Amino acid sequence: MKEIKVLGTGCANCRTTVKLIEEVAAEKGVAITLEKVESLPEIMKYRVMSTPGVVVDGKVVHAGGVPDRNKITGWL
Repeated sequence: MKEIKVLGTGCANCRTTVKLIEEVAAEKGVAITLEKVESLPEIMKYRVMSTPGVVVDGKVVHAGGVPDRNKITGWL
């Protein structure tokens, strides 16, 4: 199971990223745990300066802008 965190303060791009990750995981039949991190001090621990940021299994894999479906598939 993949542990995924979406880092962001709740902007539209952050919400879209959460939705896309949920959709792609469901389409691919991949079990994930998805957490939305909105606390700025918590986001800064990952050194992400532009949101949304995406962390997969403890590693930052994306920062800034909405990732596309192919990129998300690669993470899963």
